[in-house]
Amino acid sequence: MSASSLPLPQGKSVSLKQFVSRHINEIGLLVVIAILYLVFSLNAPGFISLNNQMNVLRDAATIGIAAWAMTLIIISGEIDVSVGPMVAFVSVCLAFLLQFEVPLAVACLLVLLLGALMGTLAGVLRGVFNVPSFVATLGLWSALRGMGLFMTNALPVPIDENEVLDWLGGQFLGVPVSALIMIVLFALFVFISRKTAFGRSVFAVGGNATAAQLCGINVRRVRILIFTLSGLLAAVTGILLAARLGSGNAGAANGLEFDVIAAVVVGGTALSGGRGSLFGTLLGVLVITLIGNGLVLLGINSFFQQVVRGV
Repeated sequence: MSASSLPLPQGKSVSLKQFVSRHINEIGLLVVIAILYLVFSLNAPGFISLNNQMNVLRDAATIGIAAWAMTLIIISGEIDVSVGPMVAFVSVCLAFLLQFEVPLAVACLLVLLLGALMGTLAGVLRGVFNVPSFVATLGLWSALRGMGLFMTNALPVPIDENEVLDWLGGQFLGVPVSALIMIVLFALFVFISRKTAFGRSVFAVGGNATAAQLCGINVRRVRILIFTLSGLLAAVTGILLAARLGSGNAGAANGLEFDVIAAVVVGGTALSGGRGSLFGTLLGVLVITLIGNGLVLLGINSFFQQVVRGV
């Protein structure tokens, strides 16, 4: 075997040129990440410090956890713009439940169920009633944002000190707990996308929903499940955000849906569906997070930061 070939488990080989061609997006993102580290390390005070790197991981978790489900949604040819308000609404509901002295475990289970149900609602609108996913989730975006602000009068809902929430919002062995949860969920979703019939069905539906239906795939069920997963992971993010902030806040996670979608698309997932990878999304999450973190340390105006992210 030549030095330019790489071994594969099945006994086949792939040339270096083919490998690079197949993973050009991921390689490009790794180069971008290296450049961002170089530029910000030289120009942004404290960027390379251990404390700031932990902040990067913590911020990445807020985007990443929701991005895993968003990857499957976009691969299937759909979109979910309700993520930000859903995260904020879940944090508000958790805070109110705890104020009513509902045990933390029960409160967390209830808001996880709430997130899954809201996601299922969007999935049913898309899968059963054939409402375009953008329209369905845009309506959910408006309803959840308005309901959260109405319930709180646009004010944070404080959460009393709680050891478990403090731990969730803190660190374990020096690493943010939210980042550890993000990594565990990443591994789980990689397994789902690569090793399960459901994961293969998601790609098939995104490639050609009509052909997938003719092949025996229940397109309706696939669409409902991916939105249910999105709602569930949004609820997980809402719990972690409430733990980090020490309150439920209807104004929190404002614009999160755009960061999540940007991370997925930057990671190489095609908006037209049928193509994408969770590893690419992971790199996209890091790119979006590093840009935001570095611009803050450089003292760039917050409004202009949005311009830079868009570019």
